[in-house]
Amino acid sequence: MAIEYPAAYWKDYELLDSGNGEKLERFGKYILRRPEPKALWRPSMADAQWQRLAHVSFTPGAGFGKAGKEDSGTWNRLKKMEDQWWIVYNGAPEADTHAASDLHLSLRLGLTAFKHVGVFPEQAPNWEYIFRETSRLARIHKANGLPAPKVLNLFAYTGAASLAAKCAGADVTHLDSVRQVVTWARENMERSGLDGIRWVVEDALKFARREARRGNRYDGIILDPPAYGHGPDGEKWKLDELLFGMLENVGEILAPRDSFVVLNLYSNGYSATLGETVVKQAFKGGIKSLESGELCLGDSFGKTLPLSIYVRATK
Repeated sequence: MAIEYPAAYWKDYELLDSGNGEKLERFGKYILRRPEPKALWRPSMADAQWQRLAHVSFTPGAGFGKAGKEDSGTWNRLKKMEDQWWIVYNGAPEADTHAASDLHLSLRLGLTAFKHVGVFPEQAPNWEYIFRETSRLARIHKANGLPAPKVLNLFAYTGAASLAAKCAGADVTHLDSVRQVVTWARENMERSGLDGIRWVVEDALKFARREARRGNRYDGIILDPPAYGHGPDGEKWKLDELLFGMLENVGEILAPRDSFVVLNLYSNGYSATLGETVVKQAFKGGIKSLESGELCLGDSFGKTLPLSIYVRATK
């Protein structure tokens, strides 16, 4: 099992410290203090130093820890800061030539009522993988006179993964059940100098089932499902009950060769081994390569904060 971190060359993000169920992070020019249940250890800096550094801190609300409301609360401003601001992510230089990557993302951040700010920085290794795999497929398609590879991003949130695929030359479909975050993703696309992404506001499972009935296929599929969620028409999503069926549907709409899947899971109690097993069983063969691991953040004092597990498969 691999452990992956955002690369040190990303200058717009830094985990400064973690502990006592919190993390202290820098996003661009602002420093945020947020809850992090997985930070079970003591912080390296004194609380007074956290308070002195932070521009804003998050206080959990009464629903904190309850399904569907676990992240609700309020932000407390400690210093003057903008309601919205932008950060940049530029991809890793090409390994052979050291030339600059074509992966350039501009991401808008904002203080939401649910602790989140519009980006999950530990996902940077997945963005890199998606960019590399899509670039590889784009070369194959071009060499064979085929259209651009089609990539579907389910539970796509504000779209960093969608942008990574688009930067690599894909025909991208971005799906999320919340119209506001789809609008947010569109802003990120435009600010990143990209266009042409297909936007879908729908329940992910319903969409995947319909695509299977229609016989539509995708060369890359990205899934980052929440533990709990709701579709735009009140559809209920519960990860434990629906993940396997969703992956079976994904297996039906994934191209049978020269294709890839990225699965990311945040839910507590899910391991990389579980992720690998559920992918293998859902796809029932045809997998050419399979890798899994944890996506982590390392703070400036050397502590490792594990945040999600990933599974990446190719056919």
